Amino acid sequence: MKYPIPPGVFDIIPDNSQDKWKSSYLWDHVEQIIRETAIDYGYQEIRTPLFERTELFQRSVGESTDIVSKEMYTFDDKGGRSLSLRPEGTAPVIRSFIENNMANTSPVTKLFYIAPMFRYERAQAGRYRQHHQFGTEVIGNSSPEQDAELIDLLYTLYHRLGLRNLTLYINSIGDAASRLAFRTALKDYLQPHLKDLSEDSQNRFENNPLRILDSKDPNDQKIVANAPVILDFLSPEDKDHFESVKFYLHLLDIPYKVNPLLVRGLDYYNKTVFEVVAGELGAQNSIGGGGRYDGLVHNLGGPDLPSIGFGTGIERIIQTMINQNVTLPKQNHPTIFLIALGDDSKNVCFRLLHDLRKNGVPAQMDFSNRKLGKIMQYADQLQATYVAVIGDQEIANKEVELKEMATGRKIKISLPHMSDILRLDHKSDSFLKNWHELLVPFHGNEEAQFFLDKLKNTLEQTKQMTEKFHESIEKMKKKVEN
Repeated sequence: MKYPIPPGVFDIIPDNSQDKWKSSYLWDHVEQIIRETAIDYGYQEIRTPLFERTELFQRSVGESTDIVSKEMYTFDDKGGRSLSLRPEGTAPVIRSFIENNMANTSPVTKLFYIAPMFRYERAQAGRYRQHHQFGTEVIGNSSPEQDAELIDLLYTLYHRLGLRNLTLYINSIGDAASRLAFRTALKDYLQPHLKDLSEDSQNRFENNPLRILDSKDPNDQKIVANAPVILDFLSPEDKDHFESVKFYLHLLDIPYKVNPLLVRGLDYYNKTVFEVVAGELGAQNSIGGGGRYDGLVHNLGGPDLPSIGFGTGIERIIQTMINQNVTLPKQNHPTIFLIALGDDSKNVCFRLLHDLRKNGVPAQMDFSNRKLGKIMQYADQLQATYVAVIGDQEIANKEVELKEMATGRKIKISLPHMSDILRLDHKSDSFLKNWHELLVPFHGNEEAQFFLDKLKNTLEQTKQMTEKFHESIEKMKKKVEN
């Protein structure tokens, strides 16, 4: 290959047989569930540019963090401005929130995004220089219920995707005063062990000692095991907030573990922080996390509003689904594959192809004039549900035979009504699922009464519309007669 892909990035292709998680139909499935879940929880989508002013990340994320000091893709544009590809999603969303005066629209703003992030990290399993995140940000609500609701959204998403064996860790890192007191106590504890810490932790000792708690170095972990606990330094208000968050997680039956060493890696976090891990991913086992960042909006020039958010990596979600043998969706495939015999039938099929797609039926047709056997192999390769061979006889009789590829069963249908028949067949799976749910006995009279009232109301509305329709016809008749 003359120009291979750069290290640390990857292609997402229709069906990757070697690395299943790089198949685009799996990404489509996950992103669809993400959007449905976010909308169910009242979130609206936001899309920000791939690059921002470098100062935005320096001010929000923190100059001493690894992201800003080591990992950002930064460049000067032709106007001499320092720009950086976004390494994380929160700062751009808050910038957009302030710049577009969203605070004037609603007292609470709930946003979500699905977007690529860029970090120059050492290429290894689970680490990519371009990775993709689903993230949410809630601005304007400081209540512990909001913290629990946000965690519930993430928990529900993983449940809908079929993930299991996940562990939710939570902690509180308090307000600025609590962290300052804890920072002093932590440095006093670590000082005698400084020479035994890893090089990264030694570098963090002065500027960002809390990050040492998050070190993955085995020797660092032994040292911090007996370090002071930040929960002992919380203010009464922060303690009450954290206890309330735990109460609401219990209320929602969301299991969790308190991890006093959990601090997250960005400077803007405060109070509640959380992380979800999956053992199947190995060393890089975190699939999502987030927390509160109540001062960030104000620090970036906006109103003083409380905020909370999370980010979850889509790569790691899909890898976990595969490692846990979650039932995966089928690759996108045509409902019908048309094979034309002769030029006249090709024109009929080409028009029929258009009508099918217009009716929402995934349809394909062979344009190559290959032998019938080769075309049938291609239809089978595409996993078409049905194949229809259409020639002069089918056109004359206005009847076509569908071959169901999975079973070999043959079904004759009307050619002029093919689009309508296949439209209903294509949607039958969701119809049958809904019908099955409606056939399940109601748990109580209240449920049955709700649907009976709804049916009565619908019938009454239909009756009124019919009467108005007849009135309109009579008026039109009179005008024509006059």
